[in-house]
Amino acid sequence: MQRLPQIERPDWRSKMSALGFGFHSIDGVYWKEHVAYRFNARQIDLFDDAVAELHAMCLDFVDDFIRAGDWTQLPLPEHAIACIERSWRRREPGLLGRFDFSWDGSGAPKMLEYNADTPTSLMESSLAQWFWKVDVQPQADQFNSLHEKLVARWRVLREQTNGSLLHFAGQYEQEEDAVHLDYLLDTALQAGWSTRWLAMGDVGWDGAFFVDHDGERIDRLFKLYPWEWIWRDGFSRHAASDAVRWMEPPWKLLLSNKALLAFLWQRHAGHPLLMPAAFAWEDLPTDTGYARKPMFSREGGGCSLHRADGALIDAERVFEEPGDWVYQSLAPLPRYEDYWTVVGGWVVGDEPAGLCIREDASAITKNSSHFVPHYFE
Repeated sequence: MQRLPQIERPDWRSKMSALGFGFHSIDGVYWKEHVAYRFNARQIDLFDDAVAELHAMCLDFVDDFIRAGDWTQLPLPEHAIACIERSWRRREPGLLGRFDFSWDGSGAPKMLEYNADTPTSLMESSLAQWFWKVDVQPQADQFNSLHEKLVARWRVLREQTNGSLLHFAGQYEQEEDAVHLDYLLDTALQAGWSTRWLAMGDVGWDGAFFVDHDGERIDRLFKLYPWEWIWRDGFSRHAASDAVRWMEPPWKLLLSNKALLAFLWQRHAGHPLLMPAAFAWEDLPTDTGYARKPMFSREGGGCSLHRADGALIDAERVFEEPGDWVYQSLAPLPRYEDYWTVVGGWVVGDEPAGLCIREDASAITKNSSHFVPHYFE
């Protein structure tokens, strides 16, 4: 994996805005194209296999976890647990997810986490970097089948749920979330769905069903809103009913929290794609540093990095006061110039669908970390 200088397109900002990617310059810079990461075909094949293998391991974990029924490590209300179990037993279909890895192109990628519920950076991973490649590296290829696989997946979901109208809800006041939702809504339209959108706060309850701001019943709802937030809301018991079909389904919570790291290590200790992880840092190898992560957090919130003796290396501000922690041995991120690099691997349905790269001056990746395109030869 090489980080190589590129020639910026003089009109890249207007091209990004035309795609609907309006937050390309958040905090002064978000999208970078004066550099790009280059891979070879062998590396991409290895990465594709790693994403597929990890996703299959995660689905096996969910199945065994639901069968065992031991929820002591996950602090959830009883009605949430019942809803998650019912959702999995019905095999309610999911849409997409994104693994984050420490990887420099050599050896096995090391899993840092799996966001299988509310993964963002989708527009830039799909359309933005693809059109960059077409303009700047037309002779090369890119590990990026996100758009076509999303449209195909929406068609499958429409058939499996016998649906025609799909509501989209989220925090539209946040530009990143709005762009993400608008892009997904567009891919659903291309797959034949009728769609409506509304703010998450405008989702109502009429005593029997969820309704939108016009009072129309919501039968199928894609929400860009974490399940752990829903279970803390006052209407969470309604969310646990059969009044609506959710996308992403409730069982996705089991893959989008940091406890997954410890559970996978318990099942697959020593696996080359995993780093040691546990619910207590004393259970990690004593000669390595570790990351302390809130069980439920987003965009690096509350994460901290420590040396083996517990001394703090780096920390990110806390978005909420977490009560439960997961500890993971450090998988040192590759560093190029002054930036630490995280490689993301997308899954659509059950198939690997793309690669994305974010880099930051901090070793803790967050929503404002820079996005850099990639290509392979």
